[in-house]
Amino acid sequence: MIHPTAIIDPGAELGKEVTVGPYAVIGPKVTIGDGCTVGSHAVIESHVRMGKGNRIHSFASVGAIPQDLKYRGEESWVEMGDGNIIREFATVNRGTAGGGGLTSIGNNTLVMAYSHLAHDCHVGSHVIMANSATLAGHVTVEDGAIIGGLTGVHQFVRIGRLAMLGGLAAATKDVPPFCTMRPTALNAVTALNVIGMRRAGMTPTERAEAKEAFRLLYRASLNVTQALEAIRGNFQGGPAIEMCDFIAASKRGICRLDDSADDDQAPDPD
Repeated sequence: MIHPTAIIDPGAELGKEVTVGPYAVIGPKVTIGDGCTVGSHAVIESHVRMGKGNRIHSFASVGAIPQDLKYRGEESWVEMGDGNIIREFATVNRGTAGGGGLTSIGNNTLVMAYSHLAHDCHVGSHVIMANSATLAGHVTVEDGAIIGGLTGVHQFVRIGRLAMLGGLAAATKDVPPFCTMRPTALNAVTALNVIGMRRAGMTPTERAEAKEAFRLLYRASLNVTQALEAIRGNFQGGPAIEMCDFIAASKRGICRLDDSADDDQAPDPD
């Protein structure tokens, strides 16, 4: 159903059973897959490709030009997969030529109210961004990560798979996979996201490997280079090597350990 007050550009392509609410605006070069919902007053400005079953809530903005003074009107895009939810007043900006021209979201990701995805961000699948979580430009968030409310992530930072950032945290360095940052932390990890790993279906063996990699990295009195060598010497693959590869590819450096935390490793009953 398309409400009669909605404004839809003739060049937009809407799939089957798409619902567009009152006063919504859908601009040119927009493709919306089957079963999507666009809420009242939402704006899908232009250059957006989305898959099936996405829900864009009232007053959200998807596909606006990037907030980057270097942007000169070049063609760039927002792409998202299936089943994503973009809540009220959230903003998802297009990419820039300097960042590859693309901002992307995977599948089944929840972007809560007032959150912001800046230009050239790449957010994976099953990610949760709580209210007012903010990603600066060129940020990568891997699958299953959780970013707490009012959290800020600096440009070019990477958030690893199944990492969890507590509310009001701030990351200007990379957060390795499976690690947690407590609320209000600045570039400081505290433990492993054991509950998240269990919910994601990681086996006890895989969780144990991640725990040992965490110990070598943060608790074994080794520098980063030594820790990576030790991890590679002990494991051939799995989550430990995933952590190792993520850290080896870091350009901004990784978060340190918060020694003031008393929850070094969350208990794992398995």
